[in-house]
Amino acid sequence: MRPRPPVNGRGIVSGTGLIVTALAATVVALLVPLWSYAGRQDPASANVLSARTVTTPYGPLSEQDRDFVTKVRLAGLWELPAGELALRKGTTPAVRTAGQHLVDGHTSLDAHVRTVATQLGVALPNEPNEQQSQWLATLDTAEGQEFDREFAGLLRLAHGRVFSLVAQVRAGTQNSLVRDLADDANATVLDHIRILEATGYVDFGTLSRDLAASASPVPTPPQVDPSAAVPVTPPPGDTNTLPPAAAGTSPATSSP
Repeated sequence: MRPRPPVNGRGIVSGTGLIVTALAATVVALLVPLWSYAGRQDPASANVLSARTVTTPYGPLSEQDRDFVTKVRLAGLWELPAGELALRKGTTPAVRTAGQHLVDGHTSLDAHVRTVATQLGVALPNEPNEQQSQWLATLDTAEGQEFDREFAGLLRLAHGRVFSLVAQVRAGTQNSLVRDLADDANATVLDHIRILEATGYVDFGTLSRDLAASASPVPTPPQVDPSAAVPVTPPPGDTNTLPPAAAGTSPATSSP
């Protein structure tokens, strides 16, 4: 039997052509999305992110760095007055000692943050935010052991929230002034956490639930030029020296 002659359009040549055509279509399908997005700018791209970071003689200053400087200032605007309330209204030596630590710590830290803000050109608030003002109002109206419990609970919650922020900023900032401020803030916050816990009034179950809950956003007060920021300092002669609180002191057995 004689072999059949090849039919046009079939065989090795036509099969190769189909494969080549399929490969070319695949390449085009892959390249078209790249070409179509080549002229677009992602809002989270490096160019946009770099626009939020400014160059300073002390290293790049990021948006997070500026937010941290503002939050350190805000902390002093309400925690120092809260410490003064504890000095006047606390019913135990441990609570009054905690108040003294708040006054001393934030007097020093506020001076530091105002210096850093001036050097970096970061605007600062001159009054507490809405939530902090509400906390101060609560402490102002509370009396006796109710004040002691509110003072220890609110201040320990606030310090717990800021503690993780300090660590995050310290780990990632490229600015030397912000690093120094974070070191100072870390030491101050840790001291305050320990001294507040030594009052015996911290409810750790409630604290854990409150820290796990998302903080409600509150508006930031109007900001002013850093050179116009009013120092957060106690009135002259209002500071008194108290012995350190004894660890594990029970509020029920402490004498006024």
